[in-house]
Amino acid sequence: MIQRIFLLVLFILLPLAISPVMAKHFTFKQIHSMPKSTEKDYYIWRFLQQRGTTAYEAKAIIKEVNFLNRKLKTAYRTKTGSFSGLYQAFAHRSNNVQKQKNRTQGSLNFKKGISMVQKHRLKLAAQYFTAAYYTYKKRQEKDKALFWLYLVTKKNHYLTKLIQSCHVNIYTFLAADIRKKKYPNAIVVPKVSRRRIQGVDIKDPIIWAKIKQKLFLGNSDINKLAEDYKSEETIGIHTYIKTHVHNFTKSYFPMPYRNLMRQYPIERQALIYAIARQESRFIPASVSHSFALGLMQFMPFLIDHIARQKGEKLDYDDIFDPYKAIEYANIHLDYLTKYLYHPLFIAYAYNGGIGFTKHLIRQKRNFRPGSFEPYLSMEKVKNTETGEYGKHVLTNYIVYMNLLGKPIRLLPFIETLTDPSMTDCFRK
Repeated sequence: MIQRIFLLVLFILLPLAISPVMAKHFTFKQIHSMPKSTEKDYYIWRFLQQRGTTAYEAKAIIKEVNFLNRKLKTAYRTKTGSFSGLYQAFAHRSNNVQKQKNRTQGSLNFKKGISMVQKHRLKLAAQYFTAAYYTYKKRQEKDKALFWLYLVTKKNHYLTKLIQSCHVNIYTFLAADIRKKKYPNAIVVPKVSRRRIQGVDIKDPIIWAKIKQKLFLGNSDINKLAEDYKSEETIGIHTYIKTHVHNFTKSYFPMPYRNLMRQYPIERQALIYAIARQESRFIPASVSHSFALGLMQFMPFLIDHIARQKGEKLDYDDIFDPYKAIEYANIHLDYLTKYLYHPLFIAYAYNGGIGFTKHLIRQKRNFRPGSFEPYLSMEKVKNTETGEYGKHVLTNYIVYMNLLGKPIRLLPFIETLTDPSMTDCFRK
């Protein structure tokens, strides 16, 4: 009997013993008082998972969701036993998804151009890339079309246009390398004198949500708002707002947390900075629609995994501490860099997973010597988000390596992508 009781107690306590997460407790009143935002959605998700939350409270709070994701859907059904009450939220989400699926004509033209390149019909490819250039809206997309026009025609005036673009992206950097020119002068390294802003908790997602409201509601002096957060501790908030002040014509590259970052080799510093800039723009309390959290945008399952490895118990909110986020990112990068040696492939794995990246680069037609490689492989990544993410991180990496005192250029990194001995251990 005693043994049976012991086993029952062990069965109950064991999950608690191995779980790395110590959950905070939230009340309905706390969640209800938060401004409608992605950050509030994250706390609604946590509230739905609490034992003490009732089905009645769940049905009431779900109406306050800003963007319904899979995690919220699952937590709501687990708590209430059904999807009742979700239909309105689902309709909102469905509309957003539909907007994403409605590709611009520019994207369609560009993809047709890539298809023509694969068929070696370069004149027709050039026509599609030209059409893409004139229908694209974003500067980076226009630069992508210009770069491919250069690749298929070898006409230098396309490189000249790219260099004149002054936008910080992989295509303007490649144009500068081919023409042996300087990189765009839009790169800004902010300098601040204040250490911190009194009364601002950079680790509080709801404070960040309120700042975003001020920025996007249109009734604030955003230049003054940026100056209000000009300090070392709030440099991410400051530069995020300044980017909007200058209508994205300047690219800010902060280098915060130097007291911690100096402990790492320059290559690791550059990689962490490159990823943090792309993931969160250095906002420590950042939350994504899928509830990736903090400076380095960790998914909760990865926080659990690393905390378990370290034998730590923490709340998910602890990852909003930028020092904890960098510590965990360094551990995760230690794992990824055992198998991947190139910043582009590391970025793919950080965003899309190491399994996805392994499958991608082991396909015989990808990242192998050949016409228009490795550029063609970079454009053919089926997970578009991961493909674009990799380009951004690689460009950031080049910038930060230079800022940290190790002058390098992008083109040599691109040229090594077809050499497995220089990039990964999966293709040996």
